[in-house]
Amino acid sequence: MKIHEYQAREIFTQYGIPAPGGAVCNTPLEAKEIADKIGKPVVIKAQVQVGGRGKAGGIKIARTPDEAEKLSKEILSMEIKGIPVEKIMVAEYFDIKEEHYVGIVVDRASKRIVIMTSPVGGIDIEQVVKQTPEKIHKANIDPLIGLENYQIQRLIAPLFTDPELRKEVILIIKKLYQVFIEMNCSLAEINPLVVTSKGELLACDAKINIDDNSLFREELAKLRDPKAEDPLELAAREAGLSYVGLDGNVACIVNGAGLAMTTMDMIKLYGGEPANFLDVGGSSSPEKVITAMKIILTNKRVKSILFNIFGGITRCDDIASGIISALNSMEVPHPIVVRLTGTNQEKAQEMLKDTNLNFAASMTQGVKKAIELAR
Repeated sequence: MKIHEYQAREIFTQYGIPAPGGAVCNTPLEAKEIADKIGKPVVIKAQVQVGGRGKAGGIKIARTPDEAEKLSKEILSMEIKGIPVEKIMVAEYFDIKEEHYVGIVVDRASKRIVIMTSPVGGIDIEQVVKQTPEKIHKANIDPLIGLENYQIQRLIAPLFTDPELRKEVILIIKKLYQVFIEMNCSLAEINPLVVTSKGELLACDAKINIDDNSLFREELAKLRDPKAEDPLELAAREAGLSYVGLDGNVACIVNGAGLAMTTMDMIKLYGGEPANFLDVGGSSSPEKVITAMKIILTNKRVKSILFNIFGGITRCDDIASGIISALNSMEVPHPIVVRLTGTNQEKAQEMLKDTNLNFAASMTQGVKKAIELAR
């Protein structure tokens, strides 16, 4: 679960990580009042849970309260990557001398929490990794030991030479790690961590992603903003489905996360591009299949649909019933490839024999056929 920058900044402040003063609002008049209260130039930042706000014009500097009101009106009328801006943060502006990056993330490759630093802050860290990987410094954190002082010292040595600043950075990084652990984060990031012209250290941007598995905790669940989420992912979650939209044209409806990942890998292997990850779960009713079809059909890039079902707890005849109901209740303009094997597969095949579907005896055959039809 992603949360807004202003929420992450509030959490940072609670943990003692220094950040510019400011407040969040949703009207230009409120922005003017906040800027007037701050009494110096401010930064106005669109609160949307996507990257590239600055390039899109969602971050602006206002020198006066009147200018803050004018710029806030412009930003609040924007859409950034299809998401309307409904909130803005008005924060104190500082002259920046240096920009650095500090982030903590769960790294699947090393199966560890990894802390990263870079002397290049203020831009997407993915760009730094691709273009200048030598500027990324990282360390794996042993979950039984935690973050150690020597690791922090090694990571900040290429960034800071001033001994007093180093002391402050060490404290900030320790607090960031505390946030990461106590808030059940998958990501906690300061980008940039700045040194101002007066030598102050400030977290001028805050980013936190929280593991969905911890949302049973009320204090974390209340941070969710459904309006900021992908409406398709939200609809899928409410229906008991797991969905993530992608950029390809072969839509996948699969049971089980592992099989869904394998299906996407095979689509890539044979030269196709998956349009989504969609796991209907281990016990799928026909209604789930209908909802899954509705969700993927909203993606205009989709050219073919692949059902890849390995029936264990999931019954193939339930999936077949859902497919038939979907075909009878909506227009499906794309060819459908069906691979059903496992529990009640003979019954499912009998149910579907009079349809115009493309049947596959194996996953490989199904993937190749779906790619061919998408072309």
